[in-house]
Amino acid sequence: MRLTTRTNLAMRALMFCAVNPGVTVRKSDIAAACNASLNHLGLVINLLGQGGFIDTTRGRHGGVRLSRPAAEISIGAVARLLESDVPFAECFDMNENTCPLTGCCKLRGTLRKALAAFYETLDAVTLADLTDRNSGLQELLAMDRAA
Repeated sequence: MRLTTRTNLAMRALMFCAVNPGVTVRKSDIAAACNASLNHLGLVINLLGQGGFIDTTRGRHGGVRLSRPAAEISIGAVARLLESDVPFAECFDMNENTCPLTGCCKLRGTLRKALAAFYETLDAVTLADLTDRNSGLQELLAMDRAA
């Protein structure tokens, strides 16, 4: 299993915001600290805003910040938002599936169970679990040090 680049960038952006609570951070600050493309990060920030994980403000003094406390942001919910349109296997996409085994393959059911367990594990983790008392992350992402 592998997460998409979108999900990876989303987690970096959310961690950046969580390490800088109450601060409206610029996309360029996140990109510089997290080694991300501004364009790709912009798409991710848009999705996170639509998903209700961050609030965005446009304009000269604009930027992003968490829309709720990090302890209320489930990593599983973030992953589902960003991964839901990417089928786990070809047979999970009824429009594009060309596998001739789909009707009798037992692997598909096993993969569904594994995927459900994967998300269940991520559901038990919050953004705060990843960022609180993480001095290394603080050193890398805190605004006073990331600039």
